[in-house]
Amino acid sequence: MAERQLDDLAMRFRDAMAAVCTPVAVVTAMDGERPHGTTVSAFASLSMSPPSVLVSLDHGSDLLALVLRTGTFGMNVLGSAQSALAAQFARKGTDKFAGVSWSVDRGVPRLADVPHWVAAEVMDTVDAADHTVVFGRVVQVVSAEIPPLTYHARVFGTHAALPETATTIGGVQR
Repeated sequence: MAERQLDDLAMRFRDAMAAVCTPVAVVTAMDGERPHGTTVSAFASLSMSPPSVLVSLDHGSDLLALVLRTGTFGMNVLGSAQSALAAQFARKGTDKFAGVSWSVDRGVPRLADVPHWVAAEVMDTVDAADHTVVFGRVVQVVSAEIPPLTYHARVFGTHAALPETATTIGGVQR
């Protein structure tokens, strides 16, 4: 009975989290000459002093093992027209970079034409549940004004700002 309740809780939690709009990125690392990457939605900026980010990776992830071994990773934040790229890096396999334009920058793969690219050095990690949260000190940033790719209700989309007359900040209409 307890296992069935846990399964039900997990399903309700999964459905609730699907209703939360998240940005999408491809986290990358190099294994010698071979690039690795995976699509994530569990990442965020952490601090401005020093500039730092965090990303959550599954304990069983080959990418996590590589990031921990090399001490570096790239965060390629995707734009609204890059849902195919997100899907390509979300699948299993070793050929995720097939047909993808990329280069090595600061020792990590940088995907071409992403609106935001961050290179980071691992500062710390924390194991939580079945994931490891990797904290990275930012060593390079390249950014462009392109609408973001988002994930909501199990589909890719983008963010559209509300008209200025409907915008509120801190509960005050602006």
